[in-house]
Amino acid sequence: MKQLREILYPLIAVIGAFVIGGIVIWIIGDSPFQTYKLLIGSAFSWPDGIGYTLFNATPLIFTGLAVAVAFRCGLLNIGAEGQLYVAAFAAAWVGMKFGAPDPGNTTISQIAHLPGFVLLPLCCIAAIAAGAIWGGIPGLLKARFGSHEVINTIMLNFIAIALLSYFTQYHFKIPGDAIMQTAPISPVASLPTLGRFIPGLPARIPLNIAFIFAVIACILVYIFLWKTKWGYELRATGANPSAAEYGGISIRKQIILAMAISGGLAGMVGINEVLGYRHRYYDGFSANYGFVGIAVALLGRNHPVGVFLAAILFAILLRGGIFVDAFTMHVSKDIVDMLQGIVIILVALRPDAIFGSLRKIGFMRKAKV
Repeated sequence: MKQLREILYPLIAVIGAFVIGGIVIWIIGDSPFQTYKLLIGSAFSWPDGIGYTLFNATPLIFTGLAVAVAFRCGLLNIGAEGQLYVAAFAAAWVGMKFGAPDPGNTTISQIAHLPGFVLLPLCCIAAIAAGAIWGGIPGLLKARFGSHEVINTIMLNFIAIALLSYFTQYHFKIPGDAIMQTAPISPVASLPTLGRFIPGLPARIPLNIAFIFAVIACILVYIFLWKTKWGYELRATGANPSAAEYGGISIRKQIILAMAISGGLAGMVGINEVLGYRHRYYDGFSANYGFVGIAVALLGRNHPVGVFLAAILFAILLRGGIFVDAFTMHVSKDIVDMLQGIVIILVALRPDAIFGSLRKIGFMRKAKV
């Protein structure tokens, strides 16, 4: 019964959001059916719709998992945005400094010239490690001094983005480039697109191996949380810190571990962005992935399978919003943000609490009669 509720409540929230959104669309003068046909149908066309939908889902899977792991330990990681920025810059830095030199760029001095089979894993490790360190800082502050992780992670977002903008502008940008971006990484550090392996998927679609990494990350997070001693201790800490401590679990250790793992998962967005897509660090690349990841984790009930499905849903909305904006008379792509917001509100309200309140009101009315 509990597992059925875990599946049913998010489904009710999604259906409720679409019903409310349909009413709003009808009020402003467009057809809800035509709008939703554009919104959802465009995401399932082959190859562009499916390719771009899965590409958009990749960073949301990583950030959704990041937030979910922190939630399972009773923590709220609002800092995935800063963590993924730090990770992306770390991956780009390693790709620039340890790759083959670019003949047209003399501003970046190379430390070493590593082959691709060494450089590519090194860039991935750098991204994960940078995200884990940036996520571990608020975990350490909470464990050591009791400072709230929400405040710390929010502040670290601003610090990360400001610092990386400075380094990009004054140290790693090609002179004369009007775009706020670093020099490109070495070509041998690039992840291949899935178009190389899937017939009919054009190379122009940026869906790359990072999506496979995201699927593997879902599996590994599930195994870690539900099949290992460390995952049990982390979940026990989130469920009841006092009981966990009484049972011999180090609460401080679990807080630091959860935030570090959370940061490392968020950092994997940098792998998709830098190694699989832009092949450089681009200032302001994130479409609020870290914050949307909170909604993905909530809708997915902090479970890897739920996170994956929620990320796909949000990616469908992001893809379809482009076509809604272009082919409807009154509805703009802002409908996507509205639907996301309604879903979050309905998930936060918890349908069981709503139905329980309605039953209670009905019972009180009968009692008065």
